[in-house]
Amino acid sequence: MKKSNNKAVILYGPPGSGKGTQAELLVRQYGFFHFDTGKYLRGLLNNPQYTHNKEIQKEKKLNNEGTLNTPAFVLKRVKRETERIARMGMSIVYSGSPRTLFEAFGDAKHMGLFTLLKREYGANNIIIIQLLVSPAAAQKRNAGRLICSACGLPMLAASKANYCSLCGARAKRRIDDNPKIFAHRIDQYQSRTFPILKEAKKEGYLVRKVNGEPAPYLIHHTIARILNLAPQK
Repeated sequence: MKKSNNKAVILYGPPGSGKGTQAELLVRQYGFFHFDTGKYLRGLLNNPQYTHNKEIQKEKKLNNEGTLNTPAFVLKRVKRETERIARMGMSIVYSGSPRTLFEAFGDAKHMGLFTLLKREYGANNIIIIQLLVSPAAAQKRNAGRLICSACGLPMLAASKANYCSLCGARAKRRIDDNPKIFAHRIDQYQSRTFPILKEAKKEGYLVRKVNGEPAPYLIHHTIARILNLAPQK
């Protein structure tokens, strides 16, 4: 087990709970590396280089439907990227990943992501944050949620902005934020991702619940206190 002050933070919550926003705040305030599995997979699956790759096209179809990608397919790639980030000496934050029990804990033949994180960061530096958001609030957020079409940063619906304040590109809606796919993603979270929290507690990992409905900056302050991060001036 490695001794390090670097942390591996896993943010869980239903679609619309603000995982991406909180991850980006940790990036900007404390220099974390945000490994956005969804963004990583969308980039991979929509890469023109793989137009004729049968495995990639099969996974792309699942992704477009709002169904979680094949766990073994995801785990292999996420572990590879995680090792690279850890060996750069950076803290890491995941927004909603690992997404299935297999991805989290593996099986007799596959090392799960949690085992890899324990090896690279140490068990005491793995912290799981569960963002609690009511279904009504999550649905409302999803209905108005936008991201930057260029840099992909989340944009608050309350700001009513049409352009990104960072790079100036036009805002857009994500493909998987339409109501039909959103409902499917909620079901996927409840049935396939939520059980990870129960198993993680059983395995002795720190799981902290945080109210995900206040303003993002207030939630960020709560998370920073949980992580024992020094206040930023």
